[in-house]
Amino acid sequence: MGAFDRTAYVYVRDAFAGTLNETDSGYSFRYDPVYLQNPEAPSVSLTLPKRSEEYTSAVLFSFFDGLIPEGWLLNIVARNRKIDPPDRFGLLLVACEDCIGCVRIREVRE
Repeated sequence: MGAFDRTAYVYVRDAFAGTLNETDSGYSFRYDPVYLQNPEAPSVSLTLPKRSEEYTSAVLFSFFDGLIPEGWLLNIVARNRKIDPPDRFGLLLVACEDCIGCVRIREVRE
């Protein structure tokens, strides 16, 4: 893959877990090596078990897409943040900083 167009930093229970990237050719997710070394650290999801190899997909991984709000809340987020609803990665960046569950998405690494 070439240069990343957009990057999201993924946290599980406030621990940096890995990096999700969007490029012209699709998406990639890679676990952070330090996170992988912790045997107590859970996988981000069942569909993305811990491994050192990068995950790639032509579409946004279903786990991350599932974090994005739906219905009326999606409409409010899209309107207030001026994001086109088909821009799933953009919605993920703005709507999932503090979503339900133990996974958080950040636009900058903490």
